[in-house]
Amino acid sequence: MSQMLMGAIAALSLVAALFFFRFWRRSGDRFFLYFALSFAIEGANRIALGLVGPASETEPLFYGIRVLAYGLIVVAIWQKNRPRG
Repeated sequence: MSQMLMGAIAALSLVAALFFFRFWRRSGDRFFLYFALSFAIEGANRIALGLVGPASETEPLFYGIRVLAYGLIVVAIWQKNRPRG
């Protein structure tokens, strides 16, 4: 069951990445690019987790990749809301 959920999360993350890539291509806004990269990284991370096994989700490599993906979202939000000078 967890393998199926891992596959569903990976597939939906990659679909979200494609949507954000499309928005980025239309608008040229880096906000969408960061989100697309974040979801693509998260999708690839979930695929790797599905291939390795469910017990390894807390290993530093997979956790670090997840931190990187969520960090891109934080950077995107920060850049979008920072004051322009």
